Amino acid sequence: MSTPPVFVFGSNTAGRHGMGAALFAREQRGAIYGRGEGLQGNSYAIPTKGQLPDRTLVPLALPEIQRHIARFLAFAASRPDLVFEVTPIGCGLSGYKHGEIAPMFSDAPANCALPAEFLAVLTTPRARLSPPRTPAIRFPSPPNHFGALDRRDAIPAR
Repeated sequence: MSTPPVFVFGSNTAGRHGMGAALFAREQRGAIYGRGEGLQGNSYAIPTKGQLPDRTLVPLALPEIQRHIARFLAFAASRPDLVFEVTPIGCGLSGYKHGEIAPMFSDAPANCALPAEFLAVLTTPRARLSPPRTPAIRFPSPPNHFGALDRRDAIPAR
């Protein structure tokens, strides 16, 4: 009988595995309450939330999540004997979009099974990804040499 894949889930730095995939990891895969990162039983915690002094959990900034993911990817690469089942970390309780987190897994080793939501982002050609919206702001034209505004200023923005 083979070992099931290591369950990779989004955690918080305090290791309070009380909701979502973290709760599943604690109840079913051996995640340790109080440990916010790393291999625990048959699970691996990647922090996507931090704890404030008043114990409130808040989403970590994307660069910080990127550092935790990089640590995980290095660990996964060092353990080719294991298979890692990655959940869409950071996209549930932390509130990030798949398009914000998935690219952080673009260099995942072959022993990482990424979620369909991340694969969809990673396999979409860049040209087809929606560009960021630019606000429809129209600035008034500078006054002409007679001090009057250009007539274009009277045209409402579409």
